[in-house]
Amino acid sequence: MVNGKTFRATVNEKHTFDEINGELDLIPTADGNFHIIQDNLSYNAEVLSTNYNEKVFELKINGVIYEVKLEDEYDQLVKRLGLSVVTHQVVKDINAPMPGLVLEVSVEAGQEVEEGTPLLILEAMKMENVIKAPGTGVVKKVNVSKGEAVEKNHLLIEME
Repeated sequence: MVNGKTFRATVNEKHTFDEINGELDLIPTADGNFHIIQDNLSYNAEVLSTNYNEKVFELKINGVIYEVKLEDEYDQLVKRLGLSVVTHQVVKDINAPMPGLVLEVSVEAGQEVEEGTPLLILEAMKMENVIKAPGTGVVKKVNVSKGEAVEKNHLLIEME
């Protein structure tokens, strides 16, 4: 349970966890990663990528990469009822989700993008975050360049 919500976690599309038993100590490290202690065992964890729209996270724990998909109560209900939520999202503008440094720009004006297309890489807190298109669209204008520092909510890419 997180913030009053119950989540189901699926790891690498193979293992599903409805509850996590035992106590978990999560300690942020100086390099932006985490040190986890659970049941007297120690783990080093690094967040490699995040997709908050799809609730999918890529984590490296003790050198092994895991993809974790979270489902809240709504997601679980839709699945139980056999319904599928069809979303075709048209992208407007892409803003920086956090302050950081633009390491790479992968698109240019006039380029068509689909959902999930990598747009740019933003380094924040010593982690590289791949910013992907949340839906389909055409790049109207790229407002940043490689090496540029940006603040949170800075307009990175304009879409049409």
